[in-house]
Amino acid sequence: MKEKKQSDVAVLLNYAGNYKGLTYLGLVLSAAAMILGMIPYICIWLVARDLIAVAPDWTRAVGISRYGWMAFGFAVASIAVYFASLMCTHLAAFRTATNIRKQGMAHLMKAPLGFFDSNASGLLRNRLDGAASETETLLAHNLADIVGSAAMLIAMIVIMFLFDWRMGASCLLSAVISLAAMGSMMGGKNAGLMAEYYAAQDVMSKAGTEYVRGIPVVKVFQQTVYSFRAFKQAIEDYSAKAEHFQADICKLPQAVNLTFTEGAFIFLVPVTLLLAPGALRSGDFAGFVTNFVFYAVFSAVISTALARIMFAASGSMMASTALARISQVMSAPTLKVTDDPSLPEDNSVVFRDVCFTYEGSDLPALDHVSFSVSPGETVALVGPSGGGKTTAASLIPRFWDVTSGAVEVGGVDVRQMDPHVLMDHVAFVFQNTHLFKASILDNVRAAKPDASMEEVHRALSAAQCDDIISKLPDGVNTVIGTEGTYLSGGEQQRVALARAILKDAPIIVLDEATAFADPENEALIQKAFSALTKDRTVIMIAHRLSTVVGADRIIVLDQGHVVQSGTHSELVAGEGLYRRMWNDYNSAVKWRISAEEVI
Repeated sequence: MKEKKQSDVAVLLNYAGNYKGLTYLGLVLSAAAMILGMIPYICIWLVARDLIAVAPDWTRAVGISRYGWMAFGFAVASIAVYFASLMCTHLAAFRTATNIRKQGMAHLMKAPLGFFDSNASGLLRNRLDGAASETETLLAHNLADIVGSAAMLIAMIVIMFLFDWRMGASCLLSAVISLAAMGSMMGGKNAGLMAEYYAAQDVMSKAGTEYVRGIPVVKVFQQTVYSFRAFKQAIEDYSAKAEHFQADICKLPQAVNLTFTEGAFIFLVPVTLLLAPGALRSGDFAGFVTNFVFYAVFSAVISTALARIMFAASGSMMASTALARISQVMSAPTLKVTDDPSLPEDNSVVFRDVCFTYEGSDLPALDHVSFSVSPGETVALVGPSGGGKTTAASLIPRFWDVTSGAVEVGGVDVRQMDPHVLMDHVAFVFQNTHLFKASILDNVRAAKPDASMEEVHRALSAAQCDDIISKLPDGVNTVIGTEGTYLSGGEQQRVALARAILKDAPIIVLDEATAFADPENEALIQKAFSALTKDRTVIMIAHRLSTVVGADRIIVLDQGHVVQSGTHSELVAGEGLYRRMWNDYNSAVKWRISAEEVI
């Protein structure tokens, strides 16, 4: 039997936890508040009836003050109950949004680190935090308004047919036309436009984040904003979709909707004129006038009720789209954790017939790759761009899991290890170093939160960071990114190395760690490498072949295959890809611009 799919509201309420009951209570109170708000109109009819019945001797209408106080009392009660309703729904909505953020972050913490390479932080933040905020509007306001408006409509229909069904039907005709206009605007194929609108917003958010991060490049090379074509195109796409939805979809239906909701009496007057002769002949003209006064006043409620429905429906569409965006975060892949983890026996790393293909790609990034790294050995992975070097390194700490084959650390498949144990065994330093907007001390302690100040200073010293600390205003307590305190790429790399040294992991993965360093920083980073890699298993990736000459072994990867393996001298002496790369590298190093070539 096919399982019934939950509605969007039911899915959202699942996040409310124990606060779900408050939402239901708030909805009941909202319906009660709307019904209480209808009673003053009946009191108005009673006042009009008594005044018209004794006209022109108004003093005989002794009961109108009682009806007035009743109307006032019910109006105040309606406001008080509605306030209580919103208190309940707001508490539940805030808890729901909080739980969405918490559960979303908890889920992302289980995702492989490689997932964040293909999903920008700005996009994830917009999907999770922004979408959670949008659900607050639905649960705190729109849902209560939907239920309250439904109760109001039912009460309106009952009241409109209570005194004169013909006048009541004429007033409801405007409501029918208004609802049809709203349905054409928000229903059918137009319902999917909101999803396209938010998809364009996601793309713009992602492109915006990338643009802001690239501002230094724009300044250095004197480029303009138009060099960031993706950002410009994202803004134009978003603008086009917003304009299309407003101008082409909403303009005419909204005009019809407002015309008939704000002028509901447009049908009441002709119907009243047609009924007036019959009322005169029947001798109950006073009652007829009383009914007309009531419906003329009551017709103003129609615009309020329909406006509530329109905004509530809009909120529902937004919440549905927001839930889809939240689901994209919640459906992120997670690392599978074994129930019976094993401990590694040593610090060796072994690739056994490893194949790996990125999602959405037809060609494997690694194709039946096998090699081993003994404890304490330094192995370099080299090869052309796209050969699979970074992919191979990322499989060791489980940034991704292999498609087939196995990556072993200490004789244990990394998928059979506790992720925390694996992370304790592996430290990695990449070419794109990220430092938190926190103090140098906190950045280094991220690898070992309980490290003493002495341990941190020792790690910084080993990473050749003494000159960095000495020039900072507050030393290790200086917060990076505040009051103009910034570090160069090479300096950031050295702080990252201090973090890796403090971690004291037995296996080190280095991915072109000197790529963005100037010559001075590169010399200091190389010294830091000596402290970091001593007596440890090291897998290093390098494009600058001079940095791997002293490696115990060099593995050459090309198009996802191991094509050569050996020491530098062995590979240079033989024929093959490494020798060609070495010759090209030496030619590039010796290349100079002569005076004759300068125009």
